[in-house]
Amino acid sequence: MPLATDTYRALTQAVSTELHSLRTSTPDVMRAFGELGRAATADGALDKKTKELIALALSVAVRCDPCIGFHTQALAKLGATRQEVDETLGVAVYMGGGPSLMYAAGAIRAFDEVAGTARD
Repeated sequence: MPLATDTYRALTQAVSTELHSLRTSTPDVMRAFGELGRAATADGALDKKTKELIALALSVAVRCDPCIGFHTQALAKLGATRQEVDETLGVAVYMGGGPSLMYAAGAIRAFDEVAGTARD
């Protein structure tokens, strides 16, 4: 899904609203998906922040703007630093080449938006 709004925050809000019909029509599926996400990101050998950094890298690799929005929000809440995000995106670009570089630029914008570090 291409970025259809001015901000990643607005995009994630819009996607959340749009998912309401699926939560109503397929509540078991949506509940199971939520549980899968909680299980996959729970602290284990890797902590939650590391797992969210991996999720952000994969979001860039598969070019998913809403995913970038949701995972940068989670990273900001988990206390990720801009340097951690930058290094994660460096690996995503290395693995994904030019297209990942373009999405990495968007991921920086999304993280800065939610972490309150946006640059003018």
